[in-house]
Amino acid sequence: MMRTEPEPPASLRAAERTAWKSMVRRKLARLSHRAFQVGVVLKGVDGVLELLGSAALLLTTQTTIRRAVSLLTNEELAEDPRDYLANHVVHMAQQLSLSTQHFAAIYLFAHGAIKIVLVVGLLRGLRWSYPAALLVLTAFVGYQLYRLAYLPSLGLYVLTALDLAVVLLIWREWRHARAWHDKP
Repeated sequence: MMRTEPEPPASLRAAERTAWKSMVRRKLARLSHRAFQVGVVLKGVDGVLELLGSAALLLTTQTTIRRAVSLLTNEELAEDPRDYLANHVVHMAQQLSLSTQHFAAIYLFAHGAIKIVLVVGLLRGLRWSYPAALLVLTAFVGYQLYRLAYLPSLGLYVLTALDLAVVLLIWREWRHARAWHDKP
């Protein structure tokens, strides 16, 4: 990967240029580390929300889900009976089977629990968590890309792009951590 760093002013001498480049590298490294921390914390929040969603699915009856969807979409459908999103959500709620509801709950629980374990490891700097997070998040991204091939969704495109950014930040942080740990 080619790095593009701003060039120091020509008026600086060689030693000053080296110091200036070193300062720029340190600032970029701090910015990258901060972005890593923010991305990982957001993944942790996402994991907690997935656990809460899992619990909600397990504790909620299908009738309650249908009523909630109806309550949320009635006004929109009264204004525009052909509203694609509202009709799609109503249709999904009507077609929701108990087995699908349980599968979604188990999927959200596993997804959220894995993310939380990885986030704790990454924030503590545990060496095993970097390759594990890269493997798991890359697998999630692969699955999301598969889903996008069959069911394109703007929201999923955005989430996939954010997940890819977090994967790259984890990879960069892991390289930095390995270099730091490998120093004599």
